[in-house]
Amino acid sequence: MAALHFHNVTLGYDRHPAVHHLGGKIALGALVAVIGPNGAGKSTLLRGIVGILRPLDGSIHLGGLDSKDIAYLPQSAEIDRSFPISVFDFVSTGLWRAAGLFGGIGKAARDKILRAIGSVGLNGFENRPIGTLSGGQMQRVLFARVLLQDASLIVLDEPFNAIDSKTTADLLALVKHWHAEGRTVLAALHDLEMVRNHFSETLVLARGPVAWGPTAEVLTPENLLVAMRMCEAFDDSAAACGEDERFQAA
Repeated sequence: MAALHFHNVTLGYDRHPAVHHLGGKIALGALVAVIGPNGAGKSTLLRGIVGILRPLDGSIHLGGLDSKDIAYLPQSAEIDRSFPISVFDFVSTGLWRAAGLFGGIGKAARDKILRAIGSVGLNGFENRPIGTLSGGQMQRVLFARVLLQDASLIVLDEPFNAIDSKTTADLLALVKHWHAEGRTVLAALHDLEMVRNHFSETLVLARGPVAWGPTAEVLTPENLLVAMRMCEAFDDSAAACGEDERFQAA
């Protein structure tokens, strides 16, 4: 049974495609990395999965899941950290879909929020404004919000980008814990060594699919070179994919 099924999906902005003709399935409980050069369409694909973008063509079937079953962690750069909100209140937004925007926070909900904050190592940070946090601390906050959502499908956009090694290790352990619980986890990543060591399935994307399957089989120098060339040549009217030393180094 598939958690996700892509039927010849094309996604983009203002009728300009960024991901072309993707087909395939992600099984329930899979742990999948999405890799590719900068500009390859990784974030676009994730936004399509969580419903922020509607397909320009084709369709994405969620296997019976609805919005309450999906947790999405955007890139940290998309979070407005100037907004005056505390760690506790930010994490509490993970309950909005279940309780409603004005549902209120009772003792049971408050206890859940505090447990989620503690689970990511931020006990004592509950009242800190998010604007005062380091990059690694903010990423822990984002993971705490995902924890609170208790979702069947977890979608992570560059969850380990520009954070320290201790935070990376702690949050990667949480991802593996979700996978062990049978949740489906899909993550856009740059660190190919992390993908090799911890993700059993990989989609190599370059505006279109290059390779998809067991990580050991698809994460090859040949496929990565094809991805770089394909990404830059796929659409003459699109901007060239950005250089990414971590991607090329593989």
